[in-house]
Amino acid sequence: MNWEQLLSLKRFGDTNKRLRKEQDETRLGFEVDYDRVIFSSEFRSLQDKTQVVPLSKTDFVHTRLTHSLEVSVVGRSLGRQVGRLILEKHPHLQNIHGYQINDFGAIVAAAALAHDIGNPPFGHSGEKAIGAYFSEGKGVKFKSELTPKQYQDLCDFEGNANGFKILTESREGRKGGLRLSYATLGAFMKYPKASLPKKPTSHIADKKYGFFQSEEETFIEVAEELGLKIRDAKNKAFARHPLAYLVEAADDICYTIIDFEDGINLGLIEEDYALEYLIKLVKDTINTDKYAALKTTEDRVSYLRALAIGTLINEAVSIFMNNEDKILSGDFDTGLLDVSRYKAQIKDIIDISIKNVYQSTEVVDKEIAGYKVLEGLLSVFVNTASNVFNNTLSSYDSLVLKMLPETVKLSNTSLYDNLMAICLYISKLSDSNAMLLYHKIRGNTI
Repeated sequence: MNWEQLLSLKRFGDTNKRLRKEQDETRLGFEVDYDRVIFSSEFRSLQDKTQVVPLSKTDFVHTRLTHSLEVSVVGRSLGRQVGRLILEKHPHLQNIHGYQINDFGAIVAAAALAHDIGNPPFGHSGEKAIGAYFSEGKGVKFKSELTPKQYQDLCDFEGNANGFKILTESREGRKGGLRLSYATLGAFMKYPKASLPKKPTSHIADKKYGFFQSEEETFIEVAEELGLKIRDAKNKAFARHPLAYLVEAADDICYTIIDFEDGINLGLIEEDYALEYLIKLVKDTINTDKYAALKTTEDRVSYLRALAIGTLINEAVSIFMNNEDKILSGDFDTGLLDVSRYKAQIKDIIDISIKNVYQSTEVVDKEIAGYKVLEGLLSVFVNTASNVFNNTLSSYDSLVLKMLPETVKLSNTSLYDNLMAICLYISKLSDSNAMLLYHKIRGNTI
């Protein structure tokens, strides 16, 4: 793979090549990507979607929106630092093609901003709830009516693939979705493969999947334009875009440190115990006098958090540049922080978060509620979508159809498309709107 292709400014529907040296520096294409994501309705709904603690009303606990903004900031720093080193190593990118350091930061920032845009309500339990409906619930009946890959799309409903659908799916008045640059879409795709085969290798790009069957054609177009290396031609699996490693690292850094911080602020992790682990991570950069002068838990945690994020950013950049050749050849098979010298400290912090935060009573109780809400919504809307396909609409189905927004298109031509349309609709709901809709269809007054 080569950087000239990987930094493509092309967008859906372009007939002429977009050259970097001809870009308006006051309205750069990669920065337009960021704007389009942040002004999208799908991004705005993240303000009321679970990050770790579902339906939390505590003002200092992160939602998907605040998490995404923070990942984007970290991603921008990662991109700019890598961009500076890449341009020093490959000066023709700047001298001939006109690429600048901030281009790399803008691409990673936009992709990082969008990285959770496809996540359904109630955190990762929402993904599992949708998948369970089709793999072990009422949706099992559709297995014989779909191709194996179509059925797997539903059984392993994946927020990353759903995000790619949201960013690229055409609908009336919005051809090509948000029409992001292909460079940003490439950086967004952490798992450039279909849902099957499932985890065919231990390569990081095979950990999950990145596109539904409904977006296969779009995915192939983006991958080919970017010159992504083909890893499995038969199953249409590609190597990652190099900048996807930075998007992943930004996410890893934020959820490692900031979910831990949320646990401290919620009182789920003891302060003294927690700060000891953070200090282990930043022992080489901490100013002990400054730290000793801090009087509140919030100030101490904030100081250590900032140092920890800075430490891990520098570490990720170093690992990326030391492995650039392997990354460009598609042979770097792990996440950047998975080979970090701080791997042990990161693992300790994550293990504590899993035990004290992710598996806390509050989180588990509300994830169970989320499961029931999504199961209830799917039971009603999926049944109606199936009846539309089979031309067997009941009077109740006709009422259900009136609840759906005009953007949800159901027909009698494709059962798979109908089911995906319902999953997309439900996935876009905020936690509160999902609860409200659930109560409505159950006939409850709020």
